[in-house]
Amino acid sequence: MSQSALSLKQQVVSEIKDAIQNSKSVVIVEYRGLNVEQVSDLRNKYRSEGVSYKVYKNTMVKIALEELGYEGFEEYLAGPNGFVFSNEDMVAGPRITVNFSKENEKLVVKAGLLDGKVVDVEDVKALAKLPTREVLVAQVLGGLNAPIAGFANVLQGTLRQVVYALNAVKEKQEQNA
Repeated sequence: MSQSALSLKQQVVSEIKDAIQNSKSVVIVEYRGLNVEQVSDLRNKYRSEGVSYKVYKNTMVKIALEELGYEGFEEYLAGPNGFVFSNEDMVAGPRITVNFSKENEKLVVKAGLLDGKVVDVEDVKALAKLPTREVLVAQVLGGLNAPIAGFANVLQGTLRQVVYALNAVKEKQEQNA
């Protein structure tokens, strides 16, 4: 193997390692049978959510995973595979992939990497069902806001009762006068 070819392969392995290390989740899919239009549609969906989709040689991915210390992923590295890297939202890549695979049965979810562990297809599907980060933040804020709103309503109700009582006293004094 020439020095330039070896250097190029080392560069690709380094790129894969960086992509894995900088990702919150990684999904491996088999794209056999998808046409160009379908792959372009899928890439556009990924891009809109800040997710990247790359196709690498399985041997390069295997070397990168071994260098990073991942085990149990080799069995999924057969056939034409694509790799989905979620850099910002852990759920975005799995959600888009699983939803797309429901519409296009030729896209097969094989496995994933999550928190330094290899996860199977069922775990990827479970992750895909989680709400997005924005929805989770809204739910938490709504949960925090509910007691405060309830307390404000209680205070408002108490103030309203004081005003009614003062009005009643005023009206009674006007009637007596």
